[in-house]
Amino acid sequence: KMVEFSLGSRGLLEEDVVVDRWRPHEELHAYMPGLGAVEPFLDPSQLALCQQLSENYEVITKEYEALLEQRFDRKGKDRFQSVTSMNYDAGWKTMVLFYNGHRIKDFPYNLCPVTTRIMESVPLAGRIAGFNRQQPESGIPLHSDGNNMWLTCQMGITVPPHITNEAGEDVPSAHIRVGPETRHWEEGQCLLYDTTYEHETYNAHPTEERVVLHVDFFNTLKMTKLEIDVLQYIYDMREQFMKAEGVAKVGAQVL
Repeated sequence: KMVEFSLGSRGLLEEDVVVDRWRPHEELHAYMPGLGAVEPFLDPSQLALCQQLSENYEVITKEYEALLEQRFDRKGKDRFQSVTSMNYDAGWKTMVLFYNGHRIKDFPYNLCPVTTRIMESVPLAGRIAGFNRQQPESGIPLHSDGNNMWLTCQMGITVPPHITNEAGEDVPSAHIRVGPETRHWEEGQCLLYDTTYEHETYNAHPTEERVVLHVDFFNTLKMTKLEIDVLQYIYDMREQFMKAEGVAKVGAQVL
């Protein structure tokens, strides 16, 4: 049973969600009860997705570089887009490969066959999947995402070198905080996390950007295939409705 809180069903939230100070339950808009205990970061070794991404890091990096050379579409538009106003203000741009689990029309998938194959090995969720770039000395502000049925995996593609902090210590330049925990990206390594926890990022390097491959997908660790199939159908119907209304977009692109 999925609870859509736009229908006023917040009373059905489980107690552990309500009392968790790190999970802003008032920001949840879609919630499936009964998924069990959660934590900010999960062990990426649990998922074949993470293992396959890491094993193919060098190939994926070369495919990303090939996409960079073709970053402008045939109309001259940059494929890297600020998919929300928050991303635009925060220096975060995305080359979207998938939206709502579907391929993007006219995208040059021939340049990234391995990346595409691995991403399509999981049930991609109703958000974005693609390459994210974080500009120097910028970050995503604190927020949470309102759906407990999705997980996020990020693999480091280009991670800027360490910097020296005010105490003279050599420290990682780019970090993500999810709930009370802070982690740092490493090239070829995956971070797996639950975005119903409040989270924020920052790249403190003064000159070098941080690039990750970002994948949102249905929680295959907790949900059955039938549950995922039903929800994919629901989100597909929602997307078709939005397309008909002319409001389904990634950045400025109407899908």
